[in-house]
Amino acid sequence: MSNRNRGRRRRSRRIPNRSGLIRCAIVISGAAVFIILVCILVSLAWRGKGKNGRRQVLPQITIQTKLLEPNKYSRPQTGLNKVKGIVVHYTANPGTDAMENRNYFNNLPKINKGKKKPIYASSHFVIGLSGQIIQCIPLEEIAYASNNRNEDTISIECCHPDETGKFHEATYRALVELLVYLCLRYDLEAEDIIRHYDVTGKLCPLYFVEHEEKWTQLLSEIENELR
Repeated sequence: MSNRNRGRRRRSRRIPNRSGLIRCAIVISGAAVFIILVCILVSLAWRGKGKNGRRQVLPQITIQTKLLEPNKYSRPQTGLNKVKGIVVHYTANPGTDAMENRNYFNNLPKINKGKKKPIYASSHFVIGLSGQIIQCIPLEEIAYASNNRNEDTISIECCHPDETGKFHEATYRALVELLVYLCLRYDLEAEDIIRHYDVTGKLCPLYFVEHEEKWTQLLSEIENELR
């Protein structure tokens, strides 16, 4: 056999090996693409689920953003740590509405002028008598509302028509709506919602301190909404 024929035979033997490598590379590439697609699908299926596998579809909620001007008495712009809870308050100013209380917080630099014991106060949200929700502090910053829980909680002040501290139905319904929204956003449970009273013993929110069963009812309603 001539050297030319031997060379042809050698080349013919190499061709199947090269084709096999190509087929193997195609199979591996296909498998890799398949695995990536599966991972993407799983990620999409679980995206938005919380620690208990609860899908976090944030509800539509109307919030008016009226941030306080930065100042040391009500908006120090101190960073908020990981949110571990929500604290419910009442304004203790019967008959006043959301914007009035927001403006009070905003005007504390003027109110405190000349005072030996200045007032430090604010809240992330204020809910008005007709259910309007005003945001006063960014959720990435602390509010001066809940004493030693300022650093890891979101605060909500609620307006009320009289000294009993009982909320109008519109205020109550807006509170439920906002609590559900925040629980879903921060992956919290109903048990993570507390009263100012639970932090310091202050009678706030007054109606829910004096009527424990109504507070339990509120938490049960939130729990049902979260399911």
